[in-house]
Formats: sequence, structure tokens, C-alpha cells
Amino acid sequence: MKILVVFLISTFILFSQDKIPIETLSLDEALTIGIKNNRNIITANLEVQKAYKEKWNTIATGLPQIKASIDYQNFIEQPISLIPAEFFGGNKGDFAEVSFGTKQNISAGLKLDQLIFDGSYLVGLQAIKVFLEESKNFREKTIIEVKKNIVSTYSSVLLTRENIKFLKKNKLSLESNLIETTELFRSGFDEEESVEQIRLTLSEVNSQLQYSENIERISLGMLKLLLGYSSEDLLLLSNTLEEIINDGLFQIKNENTKTSDISKNIDVRIAENNVDSKKLLYRLEQSKYLPSISAFINGFYTGNNDEFTFSDQRQKWFGSSVFGLSIKLPIFSSFARSAKTQKAKLSFEQAKINLEETKEKIDLELKAAYNDYGLSLENYFTYKENLSLAENIENKNQLKYFEGIITGFELRQIQLQLYNSQNNYLKSIQNMIVQKINLESLINN
Repeated sequence: MKILVVFLISTFILFSQDKIPIETLSLDEALTIGIKNNRNIITANLEVQKAYKEKWNTIATGLPQIKASIDYQNFIEQPISLIPAEFFGGNKGDFAEVSFGTKQNISAGLKLDQLIFDGSYLVGLQAIKVFLEESKNFREKTIIEVKKNIVSTYSSVLLTRENIKFLKKNKLSLESNLIETTELFRSGFDEEESVEQIRLTLSEVNSQLQYSENIERISLGMLKLLLGYSSEDLLLLSNTLEEIINDGLFQIKNENTKTSDISKNIDVRIAENNVDSKKLLYRLEQSKYLPSISAFINGFYTGNNDEFTFSDQRQKWFGSSVFGLSIKLPIFSSFARSAKTQKAKLSFEQAKINLEETKEKIDLELKAAYNDYGLSLENYFTYKENLSLAENIENKNQLKYFEGIITGFELRQIQLQLYNSQNNYLKSIQNMIVQKINLESLINN
């Protein structure tokens, strides 16, 4: 019977593993997978592909355009025309009824159009590079945002787990204190208030523990979403919080690189691309003052008969062809072109102002980011040392409490001091991660 139970359990575990994929990921692996599978990035990649298709669409506009046409007509009832009967020897004033042409006819033609000169086409060719760059910048900004969210969410899961460890450790300590204090109270060596103080603290810790466990599940679900996984997939994180802090990811960048970082910023590059775009739109409006020239060649063959004999080799076909030029010259638009040109020029000037504003803004944000990150590092080491001191103080006062040197109220204050140090330590890590993410995003690292 035991063998059967073990077999069934093993089969269930294997079946579950087959049905639910399990992934164990480090932060670097999560970033790699996220860049590949994140839905927002996939959408951005498709936008780049669309831009390449639009590139050829623009180029093809100025290349030869060939169209073929075939028209077949079968008059169920031919139209009748009236002509003076005197043409056929009839009386003057009378009309004769005649029908022209054959009952059936086919015409086939081939037309070639070629653009010779068009100012807007030349501007469009210049705009191809700008349009491609715009879609690539959008993709890069999306990647930066996704990477920020992955690092933040991955770290958030680890921070929550670290907090859960603290809370479980605090809970075990409080439960042990409650048992011992209850025994002391029953023996008459302590007051009931001491028991109530511990119960109050334990209740708060239990509530925080339950909340943190819920937050862990939610954060892990958000991480799965960012990585393109299903909510049913099992995801394990291989990095610890200490590994993320100590593997060099959060070491401050060399100060000498600050001046060159602004040009790499994606928002600056987007603003520069916007200037190029507005400049081309201005040129486009200017180009509308120029003439456009195109050429065409048409060739047609027609066949006529009262019966459908068009597949017969004896069928006669009559051909015609024509070559022509089309020149369109704008003369007067009631100042509409002038207004559009001036409007485009103003948009160009606005884009240049926005670029300078963006550069100055990013420069200030970058300086602030270096400063904030340096401060977050100092706070991390300070709060880490404070936590160690608070743990030592709490351990010593645990002994003092059971030796009767301090009261339960005093022990509770010391425990709250420890819990505050734990929170400050975790917040310092979180702040350090946030500041580092902000810094890296500003320099596109």
C-alpha cells in the first residue's frame, strides 16, 4: 500500500512538472528574456519593421509604375442613333435609325507612369532615415522602461522576501517571549501588562507578515507579466538580495563620464530626431512651390466582332499608343501655401527650443541622479550598521528582561527600535535600487 501511495505521488509530481513550466532565473537572465519576450518590446519591434516597409513604399513612389487593363463589352441591346435620312437618299426631315460598332469588343492596355521631378518626393527620401530613427528610438525607450521595471520588480520580490524573513524571525522571538512571560505571570514574577504588550506586538507582526506574503505573490505575478510568461508558470529567482547588491551592479559610475552621458540619453535623441523631422516638414511645405513633372506611355489594342471570336487567330486587332508629359505648376493658392509654410517653420523653431530645454533638463537630472545615488549608498551602509547594532541591543535586552532588570514595556520599545531598523535597512536598499535604475536609464546603460 505504501509503495502504491509513493508511486501515485511521484506520478502526480511528474505530471505537474510536465504541465507547468518551471524557470529559475537570475536578474541578468530575466533581463535577457524580458527584452526578447515582453509584449511591449515585441510591439516596438513590429513598429520598426513597419518603418522599413514604409521606407520601400516611399522609394517606390518615384520608380516606374506599370498598370495593365483588360475591358470586355457585350451589348445586350446596342444603342440606336438617329441621323438624317437624306444621307441615304431619304426624304429631307426624316431620320434613319442606325447602330454603330459591333456587338462585342475587347480592349487591352498597358500604361507606364514615371515621376521625373517632384520636390515632395525628394524630401520624402530624406525623411526615410528620420522616420526609421524615430521608430528605433521608440523601441529603445520601450526597452529601457521594460528593463527598469524588471530590475525594480525582481528586486521588489527579493526585498519582500527579506522582509518576510525578518517578520518570521521576529514572530518566533515574540512567540518564545510570550510563552516565557506567560509562565512568569502565572508564577507571579511578572505583570499581566507584559503579556498583553507581547500579544499586541505579535498581532502587529502577524498582520504585517500576511500582508508581505500577499505582496510577494503580486510582485512575482508582475514579474511574470514583464517577462512574457503565463501566470500559471512557476518562476524561481536564483539571485539573493546580497548578490544583487554585491555583484557590481550597484557600484557608482566614474565621475569622468558625466559630461558625455547627455548625448546618449534617449530623450535627448528623441528631441534631436524631432528637430530633424520638423525641419523636413518645413522643407516639404517649401517644396510645394516647385513644379512636378511626370511622363507616361499608354499602349492599347482593341478587337471588335458581333460574335465572341477573340481567341481566333483570324481576329483582327487594332493598336494605338501615346506618349505624354504632365507638368503641374502651382501659381496661386490664396496664401494657403504661405500659411502652411510659416506654420511648419514655427514648429521647427519650437522643436529646436524643446531640444535645448531637454538637454538642460537631462543635464540637471543627471547631476541630481549621481548625487542621489551617492547618498543612497551612504544611507545603505549606515542603516546596515544600525541594524546590526539594533539586533545586538535587542538580544542583550532580552536577557535583561528575563533577569528582571527591565520591564516588558521597555523591551517592547527596544523591539520596535529593532523593527524600525529593519524597515530602514530594507528601505535603504530599495532607495539605492531606485536611484541606480534612474541613473542607468538617464545614461542608457
